[in-house]
Amino acid sequence: MTATDAARSAPQPLQGLRVVEFTHMVMGPTCGMVLADLGAEVIKVEPIDGEATRRLLGAGTGFFPMFNRNKKSIGIDLRKPEGAEVARRLAAGADVVAENFKPGALAKFGLDYASLSRLNERLIYVSHKGFLPGPYEHRTALDEVVQMMGGLAYMTGRPGDPLRAGSSVNDIMGGLFGAIGAMGALIQRGITGKGMEVQSALFENNVFLMGQHMLQYAMTGRHPAPMPARESPWAIYDVFTVKDGEQIFLAAVSDGQFSTFCDVLGFDDLKADPALATNNDRVRARPTLMPLLRERLARHSAAELAALFEKAGLPFAPIRRPEDLYDDPHLNATGGLADIVLSDGEKAGQTVRTTLFPITLAGARLPVRMDPPRFGEHTLELLTGLGYAADEIEALRTSHAVA
Repeated sequence: MTATDAARSAPQPLQGLRVVEFTHMVMGPTCGMVLADLGAEVIKVEPIDGEATRRLLGAGTGFFPMFNRNKKSIGIDLRKPEGAEVARRLAAGADVVAENFKPGALAKFGLDYASLSRLNERLIYVSHKGFLPGPYEHRTALDEVVQMMGGLAYMTGRPGDPLRAGSSVNDIMGGLFGAIGAMGALIQRGITGKGMEVQSALFENNVFLMGQHMLQYAMTGRHPAPMPARESPWAIYDVFTVKDGEQIFLAAVSDGQFSTFCDVLGFDDLKADPALATNNDRVRARPTLMPLLRERLARHSAAELAALFEKAGLPFAPIRRPEDLYDDPHLNATGGLADIVLSDGEKAGQTVRTTLFPITLAGARLPVRMDPPRFGEHTLELLTGLGYAADEIEALRTSHAVA
């Protein structure tokens, strides 16, 4: 079976589940995407002029097509009473509602958990916030905000130069935790028959990431150094600049790997040196060992080193840019990329490739069943399903309560 065939036959464990999401940007849409990829019907409720994420430039250009596949779109103006009523009818009939607005923002439309759970006690309501309830809960949070205040920027940058990670790690992780909470709540609902509220938050996500470094401090009494200046637990675990200025990451994290490292590169003198006999010996010798290795490895090309390390089973990695991944032989051979048709921007209507959720079920990747939706693409279908007659739908459109 090819990767494509496997994707077509992938299980859909959440098939039959209806999710309504009032989300934007990355965090909430990630939760919806996970549930959609797993087979749920996910309905994206957008503002009457479409989610602003559709129109982002620069680093935000890929947000909407990345996190909104396998979803349906309806445009609703919640500020209009008849629009808010449509949203309430949609949400009341859902298994899961997901949102990522400021605390209290949806309550004025009767779309908070307290209001909706009175209509449907089986409802699972997933709130994605900047902070869990507490002193910070009313602060405005962004991924970069919590990376700065939560230690990640400190650990990523060089000393004195805090630097955010190069992807929306907390936004994405917040959506993943929201989806995990939703699935746990679904299992509990199967036992009790009742839903619950689930909360996920950016700051707490980030603190979870920092747990290993917090415990490092608790156990040693020493402040963890930022990653570029860290005290490495392994002697060889670095990016090396090699022939023609290319770069490659190379590692040897055990005594056996160091022995192999010396064998494949002909470093018999290093292998025989008693001062380098164990990993901890080599860690203590890094001030002299690393300059020597950098000098010797600079004579080799990155391709030559990659071939040697792959054949010997040693850890290595080329230094790639995001666009290089489109040509990655492993991703292409295993079906890790899938086609989508863009719904917005200058390239609307064009087919591009996106990344799939990084798991397999029964040996199959979870496929793209639906392209990222055009704004309001499913409004008529969804309103009809809610029992609205044709003249009522026309009236809603005429008043611009829906789009």
